[in-house]
Amino acid sequence: MKNAPDKLQWHPAFCAAAGLEFHEDIERLELKPEYNLSKEPIRIDLLIIKEGRTGQIKNEIGHIMRTYNVIEYKSPEDALTIDDFYKTIGYACLYKGYGEYVDAVPINELTISIFREARPEKMFLTLQRYGHKIEERYPGIYYVTEYLPIPAQIIVTQELEPGEHRSLKILSNHAKKEDVEEFLRKAEGMNTPRDRQNVEAVLQVSVRANDELYREIRRDANMCDALRELMKDDLEDARKMGEAKGKAEGKIMGEAKIILKMNHSGMSPENIASITGKDLDEIHAILEGKVPVLG
Repeated sequence: MKNAPDKLQWHPAFCAAAGLEFHEDIERLELKPEYNLSKEPIRIDLLIIKEGRTGQIKNEIGHIMRTYNVIEYKSPEDALTIDDFYKTIGYACLYKGYGEYVDAVPINELTISIFREARPEKMFLTLQRYGHKIEERYPGIYYVTEYLPIPAQIIVTQELEPGEHRSLKILSNHAKKEDVEEFLRKAEGMNTPRDRQNVEAVLQVSVRANDELYREIRRDANMCDALRELMKDDLEDARKMGEAKGKAEGKIMGEAKIILKMNHSGMSPENIASITGKDLDEIHAILEGKVPVLG
């Protein structure tokens, strides 16, 4: 049964996309997904800590950022209201207040960023009514100023610079073919384990959210090969597990385990077949428990 759209794990994919966006500066950034503010269940979607106080982040999304940067992400199904804006300000203030010692997090080294696919028109109007100013500093990147304790920006991902920020743009229920294809081309050149994991996390959600689009893309042999190549790491791990067992069936059992994992993450049998290169009948046999799984 196909999973409902609201079961998509958008937030982990967004954190992966953020890692790809800040790829050029990643060595001096520490990204902390679902950062716990306290022992209570209050968590920041993503906390980015920049090493040192000099040198601007290359990606324009990061131009506003300082040492401590609180990130809030709204999935395509989530609303973004004035209360969400102030809640994020509150998270940032709590993060400062829970520092290891007095003023461990200087207020002038703290920022907030809120990401959403569509422009939050009602929230923008309310912010202006409250006396805040909104400036579109870059396409899709809105700085909110006046009467705020810290710098703040709203990123509207569907309005970002054309041809850029593909990792964020394909996190959509309505991804564009050119964005996906260019993301795949660029991702082929990313070889570090962290980048590859981020690419796979973004693709897993994007494929589920845009099944028909990826079916169309897979009709292009080059794009299909690129997609399979980018998501082959788990299968390679399975092969190594099988070889370590020293059994001929180890490879098959290991691959079966990975295929079950892919299905549990929400990928359809058709998507798995396209990515792994296996026949659809083989995939169904594994999902129906007819193939032993490596323990």
